[in-house]
Amino acid sequence: MKPTPVANPPNPWASTAVEYLEEVPLARVEVFEDASRNILASDDSPDLGFRWSVNAYRGCNHGCAYCYARPTHEYLSFGAGTDFDTKIVVKREAPALLRAAFEKPSWKGELVMFSGVTDCYQPLEASLRLTRGCLEVCAEYRNPVSIVTKAPLIERDLDVLRRLNEQASVRVALSVPIWDEAMARALEPGVATPRRRIETIRRLSQAGIPTAVMVAPIIPAISDEGLAEVLEAAREAGATGAGYVLLRLPRSVKDVFEARLRAALPLRAEKVLHRVRETRGGALYDSRFAVRGRGEGPYADAIAQAFEATTRRLGFGTRDQLERPATFRRPPKVSPQLALF
Repeated sequence: MKPTPVANPPNPWASTAVEYLEEVPLARVEVFEDASRNILASDDSPDLGFRWSVNAYRGCNHGCAYCYARPTHEYLSFGAGTDFDTKIVVKREAPALLRAAFEKPSWKGELVMFSGVTDCYQPLEASLRLTRGCLEVCAEYRNPVSIVTKAPLIERDLDVLRRLNEQASVRVALSVPIWDEAMARALEPGVATPRRRIETIRRLSQAGIPTAVMVAPIIPAISDEGLAEVLEAAREAGATGAGYVLLRLPRSVKDVFEARLRAALPLRAEKVLHRVRETRGGALYDSRFAVRGRGEGPYADAIAQAFEATTRRLGFGTRDQLERPATFRRPPKVSPQLALF
């Protein structure tokens, strides 16, 4: 089947735009270098359970129609649609930059999240190994880590994850927002199947890595229909935690999501958009803290109740909020003279 071209909304910050008069040419992945000298991003949002994150990549070849991070590409003079999927910006010096950050006296060993605006295990990571390099630095400094991903590629790094688990702490969450394989493929075209992601939960759990499932985002009239199946499969595979976030469609994400939804699932599109508006006071998005991740109204309440009842039935544990012993320490430096012996 020939791929359906997807709109790339005009960048509101750009002075020029291109509009094709005929069929949009299929795009290939392009890699761009990011020469910035910082790798740790800080965020004080009350909706987040972390302050610091590492993003070795910007843009994501997974191509998820609903990705809330798409507008971040507009600050790079790219578009939030196909540009986000195919123009991937990389920080090749990410491990070295992270090491330099850890060496600063101001760094106290706080939790670092991988990642905030992209999947740290997207396809390019298989060859560039930037996430692995950063995790090796975290293991070297015994810095606690949390990871959210959709990619089975994380299994490659089980050796580093074990070291982190033994000497610091690590938590991994696999994102499985859609259980129906056909609908998942329609809206997450570059991602492994839901069942393959559940298998990743199994392999991580069997290796002793604390693992959770994130039903994120819950897409009304799509995700909620398979919510119980996702949670049951994840629990059976060894997940000990679970969470969810309601679909967020900030700025140009609304246009990308609606266009791809109508192209891929035309018979369901109106129902989905109607349900989204039910949870957002008649709009497609509400940016208020605390509300943007859960929504409001009877339909949003029903999703929350179904999630809570199912996780309780399955015996998922509550999120551990206890303070953990500080593990961060800078490795001793070896003088050039001693290194000769």
